[in-house]
Amino acid sequence: MEPNQNKVRNYKDEFYPPVPTSGTKFWRSCVVYQIYTFFKLNYKIMRMVVKGHS
Repeated sequence: MEPNQNKVRNYKDEFYPPVPTSGTKFWRSCVVYQIYTFFKLNYKIMRMVVKGHS
């Protein structure tokens, strides 16, 4: 046995980002869903702003 040899190891699969599923790709590219989430987020922000100013 050779002690303390520096070996090059490949990266494990855990270090790579996960590949999105086809459903995730669909929801990310669906224009109607993007518009819906845009207004939903804006509504939440406006609720917080209105509560803070009253």
